[in-house]
Amino acid sequence: MEQALLNDILTGNFTNQLVDRQIYQCLLSFLISCFLAIVSIPIIINLSNLLNLTAKPGFRSSHQTETPTLGGISLFASTLIAFFLWPHSEEIIDSNLTSLSMVGLIILFFLGLKDDILALDSAKKLIVQIIATLTLVVMGGFKVDYLYGIFGWYFIPDYVSIPLTIFIFISLINAINLIDGIDGLAGGISLIAALWFGVWFLLNQHYTFACLAFSLSGALLGFLRFNFSNTSKIFMGDTGSLVVGFLLSFFTIEFLRLNVSYRNDPNAFFNAPIIVMVVLIVPIFDTLRVFIVRLINGRSPFKADRNHVHHILIDNGLNHLWASVTLWSVTIINTTLFFAFHGNVSNTLSLWIYMGMFIGYMVTAYFLKRRAYSVKNRKSFKQTAIYDEEAQSFTKKILKNL
Repeated sequence: MEQALLNDILTGNFTNQLVDRQIYQCLLSFLISCFLAIVSIPIIINLSNLLNLTAKPGFRSSHQTETPTLGGISLFASTLIAFFLWPHSEEIIDSNLTSLSMVGLIILFFLGLKDDILALDSAKKLIVQIIATLTLVVMGGFKVDYLYGIFGWYFIPDYVSIPLTIFIFISLINAINLIDGIDGLAGGISLIAALWFGVWFLLNQHYTFACLAFSLSGALLGFLRFNFSNTSKIFMGDTGSLVVGFLLSFFTIEFLRLNVSYRNDPNAFFNAPIIVMVVLIVPIFDTLRVFIVRLINGRSPFKADRNHVHHILIDNGLNHLWASVTLWSVTIINTTLFFAFHGNVSNTLSLWIYMGMFIGYMVTAYFLKRRAYSVKNRKSFKQTAIYDEEAQSFTKKILKNL
């Protein structure tokens, strides 16, 4: 037995078998996580309805009926069960870091669960998010300490890197939360991003991170089956958006950390920061735009409204599916175009181009908003005209009978 193992190692067969086993584990985690989500969500829906834990339609809501909001429980449980089916013992550093991330993930899970049930103050939520992030940053030394030459910055000291890392976590967590306003949008965008990270980690033999990313992807796919349902609808709620946002932030920063070796590793990207900004272009652009518009209008950037791009698309006549598909397409098309044409463009120039795209996004959203107002006014005018016509007809009938 030992001789056979030694021969396998010397001939390379052992390495090939190990790689194949890790790939199968990632694929199985994806399928198992998806299955667990599909099986568990109907139970959560029934419990939510029984305990009256549902979202009531409001002025920002795009739904007309009360809907369960605890889909995040399924996302959390399905992801972790599928991930921890395997030991992940071959990659000690990656495995230890991922295990440490579970501390912050569990903290945010209970934060989101409490917020979905009782509704918490935004300041308290922000403090808990920072604490959850610090457990990973301080205890694991998990931080962005290299800026890839953007505006001439390369390695940065801890007093810059630690706040920057916390800012990235908080921004992405809340960006995913903010785009969770219509069916399929947050889940679909997160699925695309998680699959992209999972494939990259898999190709670069970071199987622990890949397995976690594929586990999250499977749970999201299973969730979307119910998020789009007419009879068994459920939202991911803050529980889901905080969990998903934290994991995507974790993948983002790990992607930036692993690509620092781009000078010596042909598989690493020298433009890693721009790549993650393109992959997450929808939540980043929408959050920036909403905050800017609120500040221009003299309102708090944290005060909720119906000014998100998905609300604008809905007000322009698209249904939830097509609004989500439109924004999924923005992600896929921009990512594809970036890899097709980025070449050796410097990261500083790429960032300027990215800013220019954001300005174009702002302009497009402005005209779509104006069009939505026009559509709304026309509908209002037609309804008024119909009402006046019916009133005149009714009056004529009364006069005729007299």
